[in-house]
Amino acid sequence: MAKWYMLTLVGKDRPGIVAHVTAALFDGGCDLGETSMLRLGDCFTIMMMVKHNGGAKALQQQLAPVAESLGLHFHIDKIDGHLHRHLQPDVHIAVYGADRPGIVAKVTNALDEAGLNIVNLDSDVGGTEDKPIYIMHIDGVACEGIAALESALAIVTQEGIQAKLTPIDVMIG
Repeated sequence: MAKWYMLTLVGKDRPGIVAHVTAALFDGGCDLGETSMLRLGDCFTIMMMVKHNGGAKALQQQLAPVAESLGLHFHIDKIDGHLHRHLQPDVHIAVYGADRPGIVAKVTNALDEAGLNIVNLDSDVGGTEDKPIYIMHIDGVACEGIAALESALAIVTQEGIQAKLTPIDVMIG
């Protein structure tokens, strides 16, 4: 019986990473589930659900040559592969502020205490080298309601951070 694994890879970005990794997995009889692949700084990172008939060690042996040839580090964890169980975010929060240590922790802790379940978070540093601006986009589920999140953001914005919450219409059916 096939098992699901979470495969994470990271290394310096270069052309061909996705093609070589997915070819090695296909050649090893793997099936892919959900994936997330993106470039952060000059690194490329992959998280992918992989269904494989063998154990984690066999999957590791299948992937090791291609990972080594591409200079990638990888990690494999056995998981319960529950596909098609997506959480639908009902709020989007955009956050901007002068880049400084702790901005992510401050905002996400305030939102956690107000009942936000973060489904997706993307961030970037814009502005200039002299005046960097931290930009964060969060999608999540407002478990305690939108008013609780707005109250949490009102406190955070008193510290020079700008935040805007936008409800997301969720259509089911």
